[in-house]
Amino acid sequence: MSISCPECASSLPNAAASCPNCGVQLRSVERVGGAVGGLPIRVAGALAYCILPAVIFLLVEPYKKNRFVRFHSLQGIACLLACSLIGAALWIVGSAMGLIPVLALLFVSMLLGLAFLVAWMTLVVKALQGEMLKVPFLGAVAETQADVRIA
Repeated sequence: MSISCPECASSLPNAAASCPNCGVQLRSVERVGGAVGGLPIRVAGALAYCILPAVIFLLVEPYKKNRFVRFHSLQGIACLLACSLIGAALWIVGSAMGLIPVLALLFVSMLLGLAFLVAWMTLVVKALQGEMLKVPFLGAVAETQADVRIA
């Protein structure tokens, strides 16, 4: 059984979250609320994208028991590590090849840095909105680890 879009009347599968034809959102996004350890949970999730708060949140009660904060801390650390590895690999490959002009390598590095900055800002904003936006692959790993029960 399929449903139809309320906006454009196209046929949609039951599991659709938005209409592929017109883009209207069919389901509301789950958002978290409340507080954990004296901080609003959304602020703690956004702070988790900075390395020091992320490590602290993974080690200190009650933050380490909160799934939302743990997810964002793990995803933030994983994204930082991935960005660092990609940046280092780019410089190593560029240096080893010696054929790529320095300005081209610098330009690519700046574009990559800008892309990482935009992605980081998006993750922070989504955490402030109370959403759990998952980065491909890294988000799935973070979600799996966030679901592990902490004693």
